[in-house]
This record gives sequence, structure tokens and C-alpha cells, in this order.
Amino acid sequence: MTLRLATLSLLILYPIAWFAPLMRAGLLPIFGLSEISVITGLQSLWRSDIFLALVVTVFALFAPYIKTIGTALVQWNMLDPRVQPALNIMGKLAMADIFLIALYITLAKGISYATIETAWGLYLFTACILASIALGYITEMKSSSRNSQP
Repeated sequence: MTLRLATLSLLILYPIAWFAPLMRAGLLPIFGLSEISVITGLQSLWRSDIFLALVVTVFALFAPYIKTIGTALVQWNMLDPRVQPALNIMGKLAMADIFLIALYITLAKGISYATIETAWGLYLFTACILASIALGYITEMKSSSRNSQP
């Protein structure tokens, strides 16, 4: 039951992480910093690069959420456990977002005129992705041990 509750809690934590500030960015510290979240980043992308916005939307929003819903359905015996490897791949694709955000922060910090500070939403979003991967792996192990018993 704890595994199920942990998985279901991600369905609440993901939307919080999407709106939480990932970083604060600005041009020189004297001009103040703007908070950037997954949602505000996507809004900017949709205005400038629709293809990249679509890719990031799939990886940041849909992949982790669908993976979590699928894992919950497996845990509640409403979905065949054989789909768990495919769900785990979706979780790993969602982890690509964390890599991209870290890369952008590293690149921006290399620019002497920009100021970037990481915020609590980055850690929450990362924790959600990692928890989803771990819960999916545990669910897969439990399902396979249940299926191998005579």
C-alpha cells in the first residue's frame, strides 16, 4: 500500500513541480532576477520555437505523468505488468529534461553578464523524476516475482 500511495503522490507533486521556480535568472544581479518554471519556460518556447516546445512538453509533462499513471495502474492490477519496461523507458526520457536544464544553467553561468540561481522547484522536479524511476523499478520487480511464483 505504501508503494501505491508513493506513486499516487507523484500525481500531485508533478504539477506542483511544473509551476515551482526551477531557477532565477537575470542580466546582472542589479536588475533583479526572474523566476523560471517548467511552465513559464514552455510558454517562452511556444512563442519562439514550436518544435522544441513540443518536444520539451512531451518530455517534461506527458512522459513522466503518463509513466506514473501507468505504474499506478500496474500496482492496482488494472494494467498488465508486461508494460512496465516501456513505462520505465518513458521515465528515463523524462530525465532528459533534468539534463537539459542543468546544461542551460551551466552555459548561462559561463556568461559573465548573466546571473543564474537554482531554486527549490529544480530539486522537486528532479526528485519526482527519480522517485518515478525508482517506483517503476520496484513495481517491475514485485510484478516479476509475483509472476514467477508457481
